[in-house]
Amino acid sequence: MLRRLLAILHDLAASALAWVLAYWLRFNFDIPPFFQQGLTTTLIYVVLLQSVIAWGFGLYRGIWRFASLPDLKRIILAVGGCALLLPMFFYMLQLFSVVPRSVLVLYPLLLVLFMGGSRFVYRSWKDGHLLGFRAATGEPVLVLGAGEEAPSLLRELERSQQWHVVGLLDDDPNKQGSLLHGIEVLGTLDEIARHASRLDVRQAILAMPAATHTARHRATHLATQAGLSLLTVPSFEDLLSGRIAISQMRRVELEDLLGRDPVQLDEQGLHGLLEGKAVLVTGAGGSIGSELCRQIALYSPRLLIFLDISEYAIYRMEQEFAKSFPQVALCCLVGDVRDEAFLAFIFAEYRPHVVFHAAAYKHVPLMENENAWQALRNNVLGTWLVAEAALKHGTERFVLISTDKAVNPTNVMGASKRLAEMVCQVLGRKEPAGLVQTRLVIVRFGNVLGSSGSVIPKFREQITQGGPVTVTHPDIVRYFMLIPEAAQLVLQAGLMGQGGEIFVLDMGEPIRIVDLARDMIRLSGYTEEDIRIEFTGLRPGEKLYEELLADSETTQPTPHPKLRVARTDTPVDAAWLTELHAWLNQPNLPAATVKQGLMLRVPEYRPAEHSGV
Repeated sequence: MLRRLLAILHDLAASALAWVLAYWLRFNFDIPPFFQQGLTTTLIYVVLLQSVIAWGFGLYRGIWRFASLPDLKRIILAVGGCALLLPMFFYMLQLFSVVPRSVLVLYPLLLVLFMGGSRFVYRSWKDGHLLGFRAATGEPVLVLGAGEEAPSLLRELERSQQWHVVGLLDDDPNKQGSLLHGIEVLGTLDEIARHASRLDVRQAILAMPAATHTARHRATHLATQAGLSLLTVPSFEDLLSGRIAISQMRRVELEDLLGRDPVQLDEQGLHGLLEGKAVLVTGAGGSIGSELCRQIALYSPRLLIFLDISEYAIYRMEQEFAKSFPQVALCCLVGDVRDEAFLAFIFAEYRPHVVFHAAAYKHVPLMENENAWQALRNNVLGTWLVAEAALKHGTERFVLISTDKAVNPTNVMGASKRLAEMVCQVLGRKEPAGLVQTRLVIVRFGNVLGSSGSVIPKFREQITQGGPVTVTHPDIVRYFMLIPEAAQLVLQAGLMGQGGEIFVLDMGEPIRIVDLARDMIRLSGYTEEDIRIEFTGLRPGEKLYEELLADSETTQPTPHPKLRVARTDTPVDAAWLTELHAWLNQPNLPAATVKQGLMLRVPEYRPAEHSGV
């Protein structure tokens, strides 16, 4: 309140001074008596009118410490408005004859100079630039990127006591040697090691939120190779949304390196598929299922049905959606996808139009031996029962979330998922029970960052504990995708599927797990001398290379650049289903028997030599 009062008093004084000075300049500092009297008479009217207009334009809602161009614009509008009204005002008061026309021109120019200049001087003083450059305080830092975001970042860092920007780096040749807020663009990103050594810099800030992930990955790699700890500004999408300011920096995470350009979705088609519909997601509490639910909620379903065997997972989802999506009607169910009677109740009671089946046991070593039978029944029988219920109750679409481990599987988990794919393909050939033909679609993709069982959380924990970081084999590679991207592509595939297809997601290039470990160590601010990498040998059922297509498969492009369709030959029929059903409903079988049965039913399954068979 005090600051606002001081600002008002300042502007009143500035208005009076500008009016008096306008008269002095008009008469070369020798004002005739007649006009002196006019000056005295009109001064109070000018000051009052100007103060009312300034208040109306909101000049006293701003803070001088952060005065900027929008504040100058308001000053110009307020002063200009008063300058236009003054002649009419004086004419009405019959005082026009005592006010020289040149005074009416000089007054607004002087007042803008006084009001804008004082604010600029105050901000320059607070920023430490009034009498010279601010003394270098804080830790020296290089900024990577001199694009549109860099000036905003530099303004924020100028007020920081923690950082002192010593230079910028950018690959644009037109920016080399130029200055941004007094900071020089020193060179290209390739020169980061030289400049960091010369300027004794240990920190860098990645200011490239709108750049491609390839460019961001390159900049990150160069910075970590130079031994720098790296921070990054928020993503371009977050900056545009206004949720996050550019000054809210954070450490570069692995997701920043492995992320890719945004997925382009058929928004209109997805609204047609999901809006106003009842949608069931099995395994809704898992990493993939929960993200699917979040993406589906954006399309305004009539009812979103969560089904998961974990009570805690369902409770967590219920609490999250009550805050994040209060407008979406929820049905939270705890149950097992192998419970045929419970599934019949769900489909009869809620009549889901679309089903996304994400429920699965997918931890390869854990499901390989002691839990092989449970993995088989959950992944195959559970899928079968949910798909059968969808067919019986006229569900429009059923989407099975499969895995790259179903291709030439070497473990029980992958073989069970391939068997589930085969079941869905056979069921999709059945004649519809009612008027609606249920479209059974399969979507196959690789590892997602942060999912349950992912190596990423494990590596983070090992680094926090000081190492070692354990990798099974120096040559092991995997495909990786961010969970939101995977979920979006699952929705897109579910929309495009006509029934029976196996959609293969574009997973990008395979990544060596040992390189992943090295990146995480460097991003955490350590070297391999600080935290060593230890090779432990392949685990039960694990193979070196994941494949997205079996050898006998071919793919066809789709209208979406990140989706292809795999055409497979599944020479099985209803009799095969009957025999499979009888096998799956036996009492618990030992792992060796399970694997023998899988080899008979999934021709491409060959257990890994270290799988325990």
